Amino acid sequence: KLALAIDTSFKASDRTYGARRVWHDVLEEGLACGLHRVERLMRENGFRARPKRRAKPKDEGERAVIADNILDRKFAAARPNQKWLADFTYIWTAEGWLYVAVVLDLFSRRIVGWSMKAERDAALVMDALMMAVWRRGKADALLHHSDQGSQYTSEQFQRLLADNGITCSMSRAGNVWDNSAMESFFSSLKTERTAAKTYRTRDQARADVFDYIERFYNPR
Repeated sequence: KLALAIDTSFKASDRTYGARRVWHDVLEEGLACGLHRVERLMRENGFRARPKRRAKPKDEGERAVIADNILDRKFAAARPNQKWLADFTYIWTAEGWLYVAVVLDLFSRRIVGWSMKAERDAALVMDALMMAVWRRGKADALLHHSDQGSQYTSEQFQRLLADNGITCSMSRAGNVWDNSAMESFFSSLKTERTAAKTYRTRDQARADVFDYIERFYNPR
């Protein structure tokens, strides 16, 4: 019975979950067992999680910013719509790069807004923010944290934040750890879904990223 629950959890994650995540799923099913027992059973059944591919962090640097680092690596939130993180990443397709911008609510770690485009412009990140606002509505004392990318420092994006009463916070230049919770999500997206795929078109990649966010990551 335990092996069946482990098999179900592992396959539901597209064969990407390690023992700790599978263990949490098994406990939620009401089965009593220890982490080491799950590890042993996964080894015996040949269930091996897909390893993460980690990149070296960028060298720290300094440059002028338009907003202070108000978040200051305080990645805990007491309620929804208190702290949002934003960033974008890129996925290779046979047609070229597909850029994926997301907004993450630190309270639940859910992706509350996203946008995908072939262009890496201000509209990419503005669309993601507008989806989050449309889904969640205007919130009081909401903090929006991002890096210092030109898309986030653009006049259009800063005006959008101001119009919605959202306070802007930005990472220090070249310091990926200031937005590490978002880096963690992108690592999961690529490790658990896109890294092992070859996309012929941007539309194919869009559909797969949508499936990961809305049908796997957010619900589970």
